[in-house]
Amino acid sequence: MSELPKCPKCDADYTYRDGVLLVCPSCSHEWNAASKNDPGSDRDERAPEADAAVRDANGNILQTGDSVVVIKDLKVKGSSLVVKGGTKVKNIRQVEGGGVGGHNIECKIEGVGEMTLKSEFMKKA
Repeated sequence: MSELPKCPKCDADYTYRDGVLLVCPSCSHEWNAASKNDPGSDRDERAPEADAAVRDANGNILQTGDSVVVIKDLKVKGSSLVVKGGTKVKNIRQVEGGGVGGHNIECKIEGVGEMTLKSEFMKKA
């Protein structure tokens, strides 16, 4: 019988294999057994420059000046306004360092004003 490693998060001995992942039933941590990275890290094996890229909901890389379409209704925090799905947003700007709370796009939406949004709720137009 093969010897499975201990959980890197809680150090429990009860790990089990689920496909290509190892799972700890004590803390519900999952990690890739074949990963070259530290098994305790939740990051995948993409290159650091790929992590810095801002991607839309479909995985396309977004750049400053692009136009995007909002894919679902988004409530505007602190008001009763809603940015409707299908709204086209022109001339977006990337926020350095990922932004606050994952809001990595700055834009100006007609009828709403200046906003920061998460790129995961947009698709490239």
